[in-house]
Amino acid sequence: MKAPLAYLDGEWLPFDRLSIPISDAGFVLGTTVTEQLRTLGGRLFRLEDHLARLARSMEIVGLEVDRSIDELAQIARDAVARNWSLVDEGSDLGLGIFVTPGPYATLAPRAEQRARVCVYAYPLAFEQWASKYETGQALAISSIRQVPTDCWPAELKCRSRMHYYLADRDAAQRYPGSRAVLLDQDGFLSEASTASVVLYREGEGVVSPRSEKILPGISLMTLLEIAAERGIPQVQRDIPVDELRAADEIWLASTSICLQAVTRLDGQPISQGAPGPVFRALLAAWSEQVGVDIAAQAKRFARSS
Repeated sequence: MKAPLAYLDGEWLPFDRLSIPISDAGFVLGTTVTEQLRTLGGRLFRLEDHLARLARSMEIVGLEVDRSIDELAQIARDAVARNWSLVDEGSDLGLGIFVTPGPYATLAPRAEQRARVCVYAYPLAFEQWASKYETGQALAISSIRQVPTDCWPAELKCRSRMHYYLADRDAAQRYPGSRAVLLDQDGFLSEASTASVVLYREGEGVVSPRSEKILPGISLMTLLEIAAERGIPQVQRDIPVDELRAADEIWLASTSICLQAVTRLDGQPISQGAPGPVFRALLAAWSEQVGVDIAAQAKRFARSS
């Protein structure tokens, strides 16, 4: 199999030759900002939106790179082109971008203090989620809370994700096969680990947490746009746990999966334990928009274990 190629600080290298020193602040402190994208029909989906969010994350952390956003966009497209032979016709790639502050002065006092930039592409692991378009995903409410916004802003997308790791571990131990859903410091719905969470209530429409309290998800933005185009009402507000449990439907939105239904919460069925009709309509509309049958593609290219 051909080795993937990745961009690191001005060079294109085989993936297995990528190396970040242990003295890098991204490793020492977890101060890494990141974006995860995917192609749909061979084209990077909402690249400009992802790069705008990356630019905002770098601004929050105070990172400056020697590449403009337009140049980063071209590097991302080049990464797809250089790695397209990794996938079969009809499949798609994932793409990651991350930026670190570079050397941590305590461990590398003489090193040039310059941010590091990496862009890499990889075949999507469809087998991890392909079946869940039909069965849905199980969630469990974790005792681990979302990081409060007075620690870092909700709009910062970073790799400091110990809380996600602990929350998923907690959820899987209590309800095997479940992912975690985290509450904010006030006990309202925040996010799942690595995904936005929204619910649907007949008569109210799509209900999502307040935008200032969650990461501005690109997939969430897409979902809300598609819902609006179909005349489905939507509201942003605090969502108590009881309303989450009583929702007609619950959905996850994130880059790789695009949209998935939640069919169990803390071991109890949601939407009669199967993906609901509004989910199916919105997933079909998303597929139509991008020219790819999202669920069928995942099923077709899921690698056997």
